Amino acid sequence: MTRYLLKRLALMLPTLFGILLLSFVVIQFVPGGPVEQLVYQLKARGGGGEAGGAGQSGGAFYQGNKGLDAERLKEIRAYYGFDQPAPVRFWTLLKRYATFDLGESYYHHQSVWSLVVSKLPVSISLGLWTFFLTYLIAVPLGIAKAVRHGSRFDAATTLALMVGYAIPGFVLGVVLLVLFGGGTFWQLFPLRGLTSDNWAQLSLPGKVMDYLWHLVLPITTMVVGSFAVVAMLTKNSMLEEIHKQYVLTARAKGLAESRIRWKHVFRNAMIPIVTGFPEAFIGAFFTGALLIETLFSLDGLGLLSYESVIRRDYPVVLGTLFLFSLLGLLTKLASDLCYVLVDPRLRFEGAPA
Repeated sequence: MTRYLLKRLALMLPTLFGILLLSFVVIQFVPGGPVEQLVYQLKARGGGGEAGGAGQSGGAFYQGNKGLDAERLKEIRAYYGFDQPAPVRFWTLLKRYATFDLGESYYHHQSVWSLVVSKLPVSISLGLWTFFLTYLIAVPLGIAKAVRHGSRFDAATTLALMVGYAIPGFVLGVVLLVLFGGGTFWQLFPLRGLTSDNWAQLSLPGKVMDYLWHLVLPITTMVVGSFAVVAMLTKNSMLEEIHKQYVLTARAKGLAESRIRWKHVFRNAMIPIVTGFPEAFIGAFFTGALLIETLFSLDGLGLLSYESVIRRDYPVVLGTLFLFSLLGLLTKLASDLCYVLVDPRLRFEGAPA
């Protein structure tokens, strides 16, 4: 086990290096970088005060109506660190990331770490509720479908799951807003944010209800599409176990059907479900929430990553990419470890159980 863990951890280093190298190379060829954006803003404003955006501190580089000469342009490039060759900048980035120093945002003028931490509450709220509701509803539904395989209940729920899976999340979100957000029909749920403007003045039960009320539409939008995958995986896994030889042997010995189903079939059928928990848990935080956050005006990590790409805020782009890649590799390792925890027949080193 220890040898396997060390080997997997060692393999993460070249993987992270390759991800960062590829991303860094692509960035070098993307037009409209922070230098170009600041120069454009300074020229557009004519040096009349703050440049705004990525160049809020860039007014010092512009001198009235004289324009930007080569010396000023050189100062701007040095300000953003583009005066160094690309290999030197990449090596500096690797040394900083080795100590988990993610740098400072060009646009927000604060550390990338503080930005990520400030956006976490929204992403954690969306991720936790999506993860728990998906598994708490879809797993029992999948078991019920397997037990009633071929029945009307199975056919009706399969149709409902496929319809929900086929509807894109942002389309469902728009429909929910139009129906229940005061768009055309009923104004039952708030349109934006996780809390109301008067949240600080509410009592504790009022705060909880206000928070949950704001989550109804975005969580519904994110959960509906996830039901089908988990429910059908649970059903198929249960059906596969039900038809195995050990189930027939248990029935021949006279064991009760409920005992066979819950003590033997359920335990083995849940192996692919349980081993996917780490990836699903982390993935719920960082994937698929961009359009939902934009649609419902939720300021989370998805929206931060998107805006950073649009604004060419490279420290945030590369910093969040580094964190997400590292978390993805660690959760993949955690998934592999879960196989051993739930199925003692497996061994990493290939030794027989």
